Amino acid sequence: MPRLFTGLTLPLDLADELSEFAMPLAGARWIEPEDMHLTLRFAGDIDNPTADEFHAALSSIDEPAFTLTLSGFGAFGGQQPRSLWAGVAGNPWLDALARANERAARSAGLKPEKHAFKPHVTLARLKGTRPESVARVLEQLGGFTSRPFQVESFVLFSSRPKVGGGPYVVEDTFALRGADYAGHWAG
Repeated sequence: MPRLFTGLTLPLDLADELSEFAMPLAGARWIEPEDMHLTLRFAGDIDNPTADEFHAALSSIDEPAFTLTLSGFGAFGGQQPRSLWAGVAGNPWLDALARANERAARSAGLKPEKHAFKPHVTLARLKGTRPESVARVLEQLGGFTSRPFQVESFVLFSSRPKVGGGPYVVEDTFALRGADYAGHWAG
């Protein structure tokens, strides 16, 4: 039973830049640059027939390539922080791609996503970290805006069943309209 999700990979230099923000923080497990990604749709532990249907539905997505910029830092979990993340500047094309991934999941029989799409790149997973410590780290991190980068494809990832976390395996890559496999912007 594979554990699947869709997402965007990051340019390696950007992932390396984000990894440089890691600092001592009790209870933090910082994400390795090669495992940084932006999740579009989590499918979870699903059976092989459902995985095949999900893959087929993803193959039919026809959305345009676009430019994306990361912007800002934040944390999920409030008084029980679970993760630190880098945010994403508002982007209607990213939102459309996420909706297309949601439609693909629903057509494969997956339940609707419980949470609204909040695009982000997880930088650290937190366990038992005090909210005051997270607030101090976010203050130290300050503002951040990445260089814009081209999004020419999205990816179907797998992770260890029932566990999650990296290392992730790229199961398939789906080109977006206006992109070519050589990685050159065509539109």
